[in-house]
Amino acid sequence: MTSANSQSMKPATVAKKLGIYLPATPQEFQDSVITRADFAELQANPPEWLAELRRTGPHPRPVVAQKLNVSIAGLARGGVEEALTTAEITSLLQAPPAWLVAERATHAAVRAEAQRVKDDAAKKDAKKARARAE
Repeated sequence: MTSANSQSMKPATVAKKLGIYLPATPQEFQDSVITRADFAELQANPPEWLAELRRTGPHPRPVVAQKLNVSIAGLARGGVEEALTTAEITSLLQAPPAWLVAERATHAAVRAEAQRVKDDAAKKDAKKARARAE
């Protein structure tokens, strides 16, 4: 039995934090409750199944979106609803379909706008700080 102080997480939470697709994990992982110490151990010394899953997939949608440099919504608009393997992601990157080209451009524009807004806010904050200092 675990001590009252130790916190535990559900396998879905751990899979999300590790960036892995839960249905592709071993059944014993899916059926277990993972403590924070177990989680730290998985991060520090990943077992072979975890290393292989991270290397070849299948990868969850957030990881697929990151690797393709699009948003999760962009994946959905492109018709990608399931987890993809590293080979499938590589294939998409080597011969990008029209939806991927469009979504990457949209994603880049959104990120550029977010950066512009952040820079503007930083300039305003710096201006306020100078005004207070005077």
